[in-house]
Amino acid sequence: MIKLIPDWAVHDEEFWQSIRRRNLWFIKLRYATVIILAIFLITYRTILSIELSSTQVNVLIFITSFILLYNVSLHYFRRFLKHDSNDFNPLHLSIIQMILDLSVLLILIYYSGGVESPLIFFLIFHMIVGSLILPGIIIYSFALAVLISFWGIAVGEYFGILEHHHIEGFIPFPLHQDFNYVLSVNIVFTMVIIITVVLANNIARQLYQKEQQLYSYIEKLNQAEKEKTKYILGMVHEIKSPITALHSYLDLVLQKFLGPLDETVEDKLRRAKRRSDEALELINIVLKVSQMKLMDKISEEEFDLLELLKSVIRKYDQFVNSKFIQINLIDERKVNCRLKGDQFLMLIAFSNLLGNAIKYNYENGKVEIKLYSKEKSCLVEFCDNGPGIPKDEQEKIFEDFFRASNIRKMVTDGAGLGLSFVKEIVEKHNGTITIQSPSRLQEIGKPGACFIVSLPCV
Repeated sequence: MIKLIPDWAVHDEEFWQSIRRRNLWFIKLRYATVIILAIFLITYRTILSIELSSTQVNVLIFITSFILLYNVSLHYFRRFLKHDSNDFNPLHLSIIQMILDLSVLLILIYYSGGVESPLIFFLIFHMIVGSLILPGIIIYSFALAVLISFWGIAVGEYFGILEHHHIEGFIPFPLHQDFNYVLSVNIVFTMVIIITVVLANNIARQLYQKEQQLYSYIEKLNQAEKEKTKYILGMVHEIKSPITALHSYLDLVLQKFLGPLDETVEDKLRRAKRRSDEALELINIVLKVSQMKLMDKISEEEFDLLELLKSVIRKYDQFVNSKFIQINLIDERKVNCRLKGDQFLMLIAFSNLLGNAIKYNYENGKVEIKLYSKEKSCLVEFCDNGPGIPKDEQEKIFEDFFRASNIRKMVTDGAGLGLSFVKEIVEKHNGTITIQSPSRLQEIGKPGACFIVSLPCV
């Protein structure tokens, strides 16, 4: 059995989508052809001043109807085709379309003058398209069949075996029995078909090979990324062990199991414990993120969104007080719908959004977190009255390592990875995140920004 699909494309969704788009494009083009043929049948005498025999008119009517019939059928059945290399798929539909189109086109060429017909150029067009999407042996078979058919029509008409259907008014006199004309047209047509198929198919094969190499390189990079993630997981886990032990010792000392403590020493130890708490939280975040990227999945648990946001706000109490920023949490939901997903990852995402709203804001600024429902989704808005995001940079704000130009001047630290990671977490939960700047909290000289997260309710 002939292998139609290269190995690299078997699981490549973009490959299948491109084939589907190409099939649909030809179906639409075929509808246009039906309209053109119908207009031609109505106006060929008045506009083109040509005459057709009753046989030619009947054949044109039949061909037009037949094209419309099989095109509607193809248009209907294409929706049910699966992207399965072992079953009937869109590429098989492409072959069927080409067989039908070439057959109809050869009939039209025969009844429009044979070697005199201008429609022979459409055969070249079909050979180019077929060379780009079909394996070499199949397109060469199509090319051979077309050449044999065309030569058969030309030779049959020349020797009177086939009836010649001349179009009166298009060419002054028949040329189907002019030896020099028939031979020249057939030789040139054969050379053009062969050169076209060989060149187009070779170019397509080289592109497929390059794409296959690129696909293998991507696979290697993904594998290397997984190995790196595994290494990070191992290293971070090793780092976590001594910090956890240190944390336990500090608890033991602070609980005064080893005796009373001086106030100054106790204060220092409590600060050390807070730092160890922060270190453990960061390590847990790295472990969770690495696990998500490595396993490409998240845990599934129901959680209350309002309680999660309250815990995020409590986390930034000290930071908020130091900048005198006012935070308002507004719940406008009519139904307290619950969410399902990885609560810890959503905590990281919301912490990042709130942290940005505080960090990239002015002193005495405002931050508003609003919850509301829309259809079967729960939306969370993080709005501020800070410097906002320039209009021409808003499309790039979720890209890796991108930082808005006005933010870079305001705060020098930051890698530009936070929002891209937030977007990744939200999309893992089948949600979306968008930005609006200026925000609804804008003031003069303080446009602000709103990040809107939409998550499906359980």
